[in-house]
Amino acid sequence: MAQQAAPFGGEFGGQVAAVTGGASGIGLAVAQELSRRGAEVYVLDLSAGPVPAPLHGHTCDVTDRASVRRALAAVGERFGRLDVLVNNAGIGAQGTVEDNGDEEWRHVLDVNVTGIARVSAAALPLLRRAAADRGGGAAIVNTCSIAATAGLPQRALYSASKGAVLALTRAMAADHVGEGIRVNCVNPGTVDTPWIGRLLEAAPDPGVERRALEARQPTGRLVAAEEVAAAVCYLAGPMSGATTGSDLAVDGGMQGLRTRQPGHR
Repeated sequence: MAQQAAPFGGEFGGQVAAVTGGASGIGLAVAQELSRRGAEVYVLDLSAGPVPAPLHGHTCDVTDRASVRRALAAVGERFGRLDVLVNNAGIGAQGTVEDNGDEEWRHVLDVNVTGIARVSAAALPLLRRAAADRGGGAAIVNTCSIAATAGLPQRALYSASKGAVLALTRAMAADHVGEGIRVNCVNPGTVDTPWIGRLLEAAPDPGVERRALEARQPTGRLVAAEEVAAAVCYLAGPMSGATTGSDLAVDGGMQGLRTRQPGHR
């Protein structure tokens, strides 16, 4: 028999959420913020255990349909519904179109794009159940990127994958709005995560590379994972009930601002 979500306070009290790629970085920040706001949260990740309490962990490989189905079945068996799905699992890639081989193209697109489709398809029955119980209000939030809307050097493959995520988000929103399921995406800039830390460590001069990453964002600093988490919670929450098929930039102004260098007017 399915267990009911605990009636905690906060805007997600009594709701159930699942976050792919939720064991670290942006995903963990999102999972913890959803939990702090009252949701029962399942972390779905290649290495999902142990996760910090009160989060629930379950192994999930978004490139394996059977693994995805098992993970969503575990959510269904425990709670019988899913109110919020955050498709956050993703991997990066560097280089121009000359630098990434066919296998890397297949793998990145499989994780970043097809992975969202696999997880969403498996989650839709549970999301529909939640939407029917609540008279609408179920939500999917996809982690996209500023790379979908701004041309970044040395990011051809990654940008292509995130451009596809943006288009997929809008198509899914059109398909499921009539079922009471909203679909949006968040577009982070460069976020200070363990993945960025590893890239910096591999650079010839990590300090110079960090300053370059900070300088390309008009705010002059990297985005915090907690700032992305807050944006995801807004898109998934009741205050964005009229928002679907949208992308929300959390990028330090990269998408919309064209600032001048200091000393120039």
